[in-house]
Amino acid sequence: MASMRRPYITMVIPTLNEERNIGKLLGSVKGELRKYDYEIIVVDGGAGGPSTDRTVDIARKDGARIIYDDKGKGSALIRGFAAARGDIIISMDADLSNRPNELRLLIAGIEAGYDICVGSRFLTGGGSSDMPLLRVIGNKAFVMLVNLIYRAEYTDMCYGYRSFSRKAIRRIRLTERGFGIETEINIKAKKSGLRVLEVPSFEKKRAAGEAKLRTLSDGWQILKTIAKNM
Repeated sequence: MASMRRPYITMVIPTLNEERNIGKLLGSVKGELRKYDYEIIVVDGGAGGPSTDRTVDIARKDGARIIYDDKGKGSALIRGFAAARGDIIISMDADLSNRPNELRLLIAGIEAGYDICVGSRFLTGGGSSDMPLLRVIGNKAFVMLVNLIYRAEYTDMCYGYRSFSRKAIRRIRLTERGFGIETEINIKAKKSGLRVLEVPSFEKKRAAGEAKLRTLSDGWQILKTIAKNM
């Protein structure tokens, strides 16, 4: 019996001044994906322009395709998704907070027939060593609000480690440029009737460098995302 074809995987990784993390991350990702055909797209930049360190040089040397964006995390992901050639598309942070050994779980969710597979830090087996109390409270509030408005059953709202089928990317038509992107994905997935699976994921502390998330301003952006999509 002929073996089933493995899906082609696209990794989309937004970066901004991640030279101390990106090489180690890409090495780990390539190790986990060694049995697949895959591509890695690094979308570099932020509101102030591209990285000013060696992030791009290191990523390119490690075989990543480089795209530039200067609008924000959401815009970077949208550009990366648009350029992706994969059957399964996976978004991942560049700061080593996402564990590469969970990639196979995210891939398996799509292979099982789900449209989107979302890492959750609040399922049994998941967790976080990098979530202050204010962020925990804010995330739970956003989860409750979205679940109430859209009759959903999410357990996590603001986590970027997730996988998508090509059909899902086409259906949800994302527009958010900033940190509201994950909330927009959850809302539009529910409104579009897509099948979403949450799987446990553990978030580690950023390995090196400065965090890009700003709790209060980005929390306000997430609230505006919820209101805009009602």
